[in-house]
Amino acid sequence: MNTADQILFLLKTRGPQTAQQLAAMLDLTSMGARRHLEGWQEKGLLSSEDRADKVGRPARYWLLTETGHARFPDRHADLTLQLLEQVRSLFGEAGLDKLISARETSSEALYRERLANSPTLDDKVAHLAQARDEEGYMAEVQPAADGSLLLIENHCPICAAARVCQGFCRSELEVFQRVLGPDCTVERAEHALAGARRCVYLIKPV
Repeated sequence: MNTADQILFLLKTRGPQTAQQLAAMLDLTSMGARRHLEGWQEKGLLSSEDRADKVGRPARYWLLTETGHARFPDRHADLTLQLLEQVRSLFGEAGLDKLISARETSSEALYRERLANSPTLDDKVAHLAQARDEEGYMAEVQPAADGSLLLIENHCPICAAARVCQGFCRSELEVFQRVLGPDCTVERAEHALAGARRCVYLIKPV
């Protein structure tokens, strides 16, 4: 991955950043980082906004536009939407529910297999994140201050489908709870479809 693409990746996974922050992460000069940022802005992939920090003058933060987000995999969104609309037209909402249920069963079987030899909750969440990352969700795990775990998904490769059928999101939350087991609770802390930059699941030991 070249430096320009690394900048897009960091903005996708870390959210809005200043040129100075990106320069520090990539071992660049601020001028070098700004040159890449302005290049992406000219192509319509980035925008910028000035934010008042606690001290001093406002800082300029860079963030992905819709075109920038579209650079990341979307699992052929247009075709997916067409198929969902055809299923809804031919078989109604019941047909969509069956489709979601079939996907849920398949995903749950895959995740159970991946988590089978995970003795602790930390291990289970780590393996679940790895499986989700391989599916295109750009997933990672971070510990929360209270000992809980955050399963963070920086990208949603089925976002277009989830917009027209939010049962996909409900289904995923339920699958996570079942495969992680009764020793924890799983709740959604951030939701891309509700306007958040990403989806985050809060996993608390019981």
